[in-house]
Amino acid sequence: MTVSSYLVPAPVTRRVRAYFAPVNRAAAVPVIFDPASQGQFALDSPPAPWVSLGWIQDFVRKTASKTSAIATGVPATVQEQVRESLDADVSFGFLSWTKLTMALATGSQHMNLLVPAAAVANAADGAAGATAVAIQSGATATLLPMAAADAGKFVAGQIVAVDVDYTGQTGFVGSPISGAYVKAALTDPDYARRVTFNVATVASVSTTGLTGLTLADALPGGVPAAGMKVQALTGFVDREGGSFFHEWSALFAMEGTQGERIFFHYPRLQPTGSAAESASPLDGKRGGKLERVLLKGEFRALPVTDPLDGERVLCYRSFLPAANALI
Repeated sequence: MTVSSYLVPAPVTRRVRAYFAPVNRAAAVPVIFDPASQGQFALDSPPAPWVSLGWIQDFVRKTASKTSAIATGVPATVQEQVRESLDADVSFGFLSWTKLTMALATGSQHMNLLVPAAAVANAADGAAGATAVAIQSGATATLLPMAAADAGKFVAGQIVAVDVDYTGQTGFVGSPISGAYVKAALTDPDYARRVTFNVATVASVSTTGLTGLTLADALPGGVPAAGMKVQALTGFVDREGGSFFHEWSALFAMEGTQGERIFFHYPRLQPTGSAAESASPLDGKRGGKLERVLLKGEFRALPVTDPLDGERVLCYRSFLPAANALI
């Protein structure tokens, strides 16, 4: 019996891992994943700029693309097919609440709740923030030098946003990830820090020696650009409604028990619904006392033009066989 006559069993996987990376909205450039050169990365340490969201559940891919038949002759006989439209949806549930998972499960702007200034009016998306603090020279992605008096305004464990003052610009706002699109100039100087994804948790505060903040993780935007300032956050908020759509590149990975890998790479995904969540009973029964609240994400795939041959593409599915596998 020849090798080709054996049936190779289908991959057996347990769960799906998700990775997202920001699309450059101003330049309309998505993030490309090359399975040939990047497919064997350590799943806990994806290549930059991909950000791991950990395990997801209820991962479902649906195609809504349509084909049409071209018939000629008498009687009419189908001679060929054409692709009439391209459309595909992806949905899944997140197993944790973070800024990024909340944003991905939101149909429009996802904002930071700034620590409010004293004696300001309440607002549904957060009151006016306390004065932003300037960053001194010598900053890195994990170290924010500042005056001792300014450093004393923060405490370890706080979340901080780092971005420039908003000065009335229109278009995409937020560094390095576009968090909103402004149609007409606004008056809030903190708006960029309200919508920025350049956030991190403070690991420690120093008010002597080299004064400033040490961050637990590197800022997504890397070394702060000149003019960026810091504000503390109390949490995050999103809204039902709005005209802005987030856009991300997405990568979903399945690892088989023999070491094989299946990847689904979507260069462009936008949310199709508004903020949604679901309740999962911890005791297995509806109406129980404890429920886990899970975020739900639903997305539409948008096309890219493959430079290889000019074809329009929504998703790349790749398979990396296990070592010494029969093919």
